[in-house]
Amino acid sequence: MRLGRLFWKFFFAFWLALILAGAAVGSGVWWHQQGERSRIEAGRAPALAGGPRAAMTVPAAAAVLGHGGVPALRAWLADWPRERMPLLLYVVDGAGHELLGREVSEAVVADARQRARSADPRRPARQVTTADGQAHLLFIPAEAVGRDVRGFGPRHPPEPPGLWAPVSVGLVASVFFSALLAWYLSKPIRNLRWAFGAVAEGRLETRVRPLMGSRRDEIADLGGDFDRMAQQLQSLIGAQRRLLHDVSHELRSPLARLQAAIGLMRQDPSRLEASIERIERETGRVDELVGQLLTLARLEAGSRDMHEEQVDLVDLAAAIADDAGFEAESLGRSLRFDGHGEAPAPVRVEQIQRAFDNVIRNALKFTPPGTGVDVRAAAGEGGFVLRVEDRGPGVAEADLEAIFEPFHRGGNGHTTGGFGLGLAIARRAVQAHGGRIQASNRAGGGLRVEIFLPLVPAALQKD
Repeated sequence: MRLGRLFWKFFFAFWLALILAGAAVGSGVWWHQQGERSRIEAGRAPALAGGPRAAMTVPAAAAVLGHGGVPALRAWLADWPRERMPLLLYVVDGAGHELLGREVSEAVVADARQRARSADPRRPARQVTTADGQAHLLFIPAEAVGRDVRGFGPRHPPEPPGLWAPVSVGLVASVFFSALLAWYLSKPIRNLRWAFGAVAEGRLETRVRPLMGSRRDEIADLGGDFDRMAQQLQSLIGAQRRLLHDVSHELRSPLARLQAAIGLMRQDPSRLEASIERIERETGRVDELVGQLLTLARLEAGSRDMHEEQVDLVDLAAAIADDAGFEAESLGRSLRFDGHGEAPAPVRVEQIQRAFDNVIRNALKFTPPGTGVDVRAAAGEGGFVLRVEDRGPGVAEADLEAIFEPFHRGGNGHTTGGFGLGLAIARRAVQAHGGRIQASNRAGGGLRVEIFLPLVPAALQKD
């Protein structure tokens, strides 16, 4: 597997950081050890030992001496586990004699007496007066810590450890962890690069999120965003291909009829008038189809070539319903309109007018003669709602969303004229204004289509 430049950048950055941090810590420890060694060699070490060992041993021995006297302390010292740790405690009486006969310098004893008079509870020396009135001084000389575990002879300061062993271990560890971190960070980026290349080659089914494993970070979120982009591209290109297929299918029929009419006119000049009428009718159908396709294309592209106007959507719906109702009467159908309130909003009037008109006329097309269409327009909380209900055959539940796709015709056996573009144009126009359109079947039969449009300008979708 080829490692990219980003891997090496991460690797050297982490490695350099680890080496610098290790060098800083090692230098600090080395200087501290050198300072301790210099003080010991120069005789400037403190007279008394401190630390946790003195903080536990001296108070414990003082408590034994205070409660049981010298015999108890001797027994306590006799039981000291010398095989595991050295006996560092010194006990000096008022005459300067050490309890176990060990030699101790007068300077150390003088320093211990001075420290014992301190009020600090952590003082390294204690003075205890037994029941017979004898004062005893308890302390741990610093020089005793420098003796070996058996208490024989002074121990020389430790030599600094060799440098090659820790340096080698540090280098190996830093290389391993730097490589691991660099691989962890660069691998998902390589996956993203591969996925972009695959999409560029046309493999729109490529998804990168499964390659991220169990990652839960920003890089994994980027993979999810890529997958959503690829899904959207796949959907848009698929819809484009279906649209091209449907357009070619819709154009084939009128063009075939045009060719047939021209052929009949050439074969039988006496049928010239009828052939011209057929040619005009089919030409009109092609022109209507092309016009609707252009409208749909502009909406799909988010064209803003039309300026926005402030209109009352309730009044606009009422005007469209009035025109449609007049035509409905000639077809033996009725249209009932119910409008409430005011709904002023800045909209692209031609688009919204076409959307309302397509939905209402689609309902009139499918409702049987002798029945009617109910149209209700009202300003609700947060927006405007237009509800159109017919008494037609309805739509299968599986097709309630598909009827808004171009060239879709329901499978309910009810055939009407048109190209199946009306509801598709209506949905694009409504969505371009930040609204939504949805369809559902009425309980008593028929289809209900509802349009919601926001009334605030900020809700308009930015193209």
